[in-house]
Amino acid sequence: MEYISHSESETEDLGQRLAAALPPHAALAFEGGLGMGKTAFTRGLVRGLGYKGRVTSPTYTIVNEYRGGQVPVFHFDAYRLNNPGELWDLGFEDYLTGEDGVCVIEWSERVAEAMPEGSVRVSLAPHPDNENWRVIQIEGAGAL
Repeated sequence: MEYISHSESETEDLGQRLAAALPPHAALAFEGGLGMGKTAFTRGLVRGLGYKGRVTSPTYTIVNEYRGGQVPVFHFDAYRLNNPGELWDLGFEDYLTGEDGVCVIEWSERVAEAMPEGSVRVSLAPHPDNENWRVIQIEGAGAL
């Protein structure tokens, strides 16, 4: 499915809508350049799962855990990882299987080999007619 987002709040709203369609142990593979809205989308998704706290990019911590909603959300940023093995070294398998949580991986193309089969793919890119708009493609989540 392809969506056009005209603002950060629309991107967050789409993330919130996707949250309702996710199965247990879902993994989401995010792709998109700097500033494309990956964290904004994640913020909406996490809020859609009932978390009320602050949601930030895990660029320097590599993983943020959001607990207190319906299910925990584990938010990874693979930008600084050099290979999929580094993701596994962080305990990625435990995050995928240990709890009924959701794993969100920004810059997933850097660790593509580590992404589980059936991952929901979310691609964010600039709109050709307006650099402030985003084209968001979602594959694998069913109809929203």
